Amino acid sequence: MYNVSTIMTQKELTYSAIDLLKKLIEIPSFSSKEDKTAEALAYWCTIHSIDYKRTNNNIWAVNKYFDESKPTILLNSHHDTVYPNNGYTKDPHKAIVEDGKLYGLGSNDAGGCLVSLLATFTHFYHQENLNYNLVFVGSAEEESSGPNGLNSMLSIIPKIDVAIVGEPTLMQLAIAEKGLIVFDAKVNGTPSHAAHPNNDNPIYNTIEVLEWFKNYTFDKTSEVLGDVKMTVTQINAGKQHNAVPSAVDLVVDVRVNDKYTNQEIADILNEEAPCEIVPRSLRLNSSSIDKNHELIQAGIALGRETYGSPTLSDQSVLSCQSVKLGPGDSRRSHTADEFIYIDEIKEGIDIYIKILSSIISEQ
Repeated sequence: MYNVSTIMTQKELTYSAIDLLKKLIEIPSFSSKEDKTAEALAYWCTIHSIDYKRTNNNIWAVNKYFDESKPTILLNSHHDTVYPNNGYTKDPHKAIVEDGKLYGLGSNDAGGCLVSLLATFTHFYHQENLNYNLVFVGSAEEESSGPNGLNSMLSIIPKIDVAIVGEPTLMQLAIAEKGLIVFDAKVNGTPSHAAHPNNDNPIYNTIEVLEWFKNYTFDKTSEVLGDVKMTVTQINAGKQHNAVPSAVDLVVDVRVNDKYTNQEIADILNEEAPCEIVPRSLRLNSSSIDKNHELIQAGIALGRETYGSPTLSDQSVLSCQSVKLGPGDSRRSHTADEFIYIDEIKEGIDIYIKILSSIISEQ
């Protein structure tokens, strides 16, 4: 059971956070169905005397002595999960501790980050005279990029100046993250009976188009994120063996570095691609933070390394500078028998508190 004292040691907060994660694991919380885990987060806030609010399945709060004249740091992670895959040998909704590992769906992605950030927010919640305000958002629908996740909260919570987004990074500093655009492309041709000559078969036309996508390079390379990566991931055409179709449909996955906006990439491809191409959405932009930002320098001073992340998170919906930072390992996310080390959570809370203490506490 959680310690209900509003004044807890860091050690007590840490063990309470681990207990909370065990509880969250045992509550199914698939994207858009996180109502029960939202209740668990709300209960934590209640017993720690945190004045929280709930918007759909998002739980959020500001520090007790919030001051509109001060800049604000967002602490965010998500409490929804993907569905478990068929490779699980353990019950995905049972919190099992073995050999220092806490097993369970969502333990690594991103439950460990979520409870660590919530414990960190709780640590600072009652403190006066902070240099920064803190806003905590335990968000929904991250895994599905749904309409009622962090993106829906940005017009509700106070203006954010910088954010820490909790995703498993082994507590290293992901100072940039690639954006994502999915394009639907179409290669047109002339439909016909397979028995007759046809010099405009769209399937044959696609060969040249695929070569173009394979060989195309964008001009700007990022020091942190490298090149924009464009990959054809799906192809579909034809319904019967004796009929040439009128078109071939392609799906193109583009991972965008921090040298381009998504709109710029869409404009380039619309002008240069040798086929029709339409973006499904342009809202999942690349994210980054200046390496000289005091938040990053505080992490570097603690021995944390910086890198660029190829994977997408809720950073993509933020317009402010942001860093992805959290306990756990991204390579365990969405895997069978997902787990996080207990010690990773302990380290995560400790590093979060040390980084923030160095910049938000009065010296």
